[in-house]
Amino acid sequence: MEKVGVFVDYEEGLVSFYDVESRSHIYSFTVDVTLNPDTAHPRLRVSDDGKHVTRGHLKQENLTDTPEMFTYDRCVVGKQSFSSGRFYYEVQVRANNWWRLGVMRESVNRKREITWKPQYGVWIVAVLGNQYCAKADPDVRHTLREKVEKVGVFVDYEEGLVSFYDVKSRSHIYSFTD
Repeated sequence: MEKVGVFVDYEEGLVSFYDVESRSHIYSFTVDVTLNPDTAHPRLRVSDDGKHVTRGHLKQENLTDTPEMFTYDRCVVGKQSFSSGRFYYEVQVRANNWWRLGVMRESVNRKREITWKPQYGVWIVAVLGNQYCAKADPDVRHTLREKVEKVGVFVDYEEGLVSFYDVKSRSHIYSFTD
């Protein structure tokens, strides 16, 4: 096997690898991510099914500050965590003008301001108005052609690869590599 092809089925949320020469299937995968409400910053609201998060203007009252809760930056993480392998998931961002999306190490301090850089265990892209911003070192900015509605995130843990895709336009946004 000399060349590996990648097929992304955006509607099914499935990534498949195949041998280009023989066209034989190698591997397919996808993961279902559920947001963990116990990690959500007090101004974020996670839906009962764990699939949606909205930003509130007021802090939720009667919340117990736990070690896993983000208290400085408005973040929430998934219940699932991964320390090996490959995975792909999609996130609906609904053409919002401001968002951050990515992956982070569990060791990131949730009680302080987060440094949004790979060397600190955070791999994200953000939309700030009409620009993408990959929080690399230095930041990489691109002007948006149209509003992004759904972002695909592909991670290959062993290869040190985190890639982001605009699902609707089927275009690559940015990839972080070790």
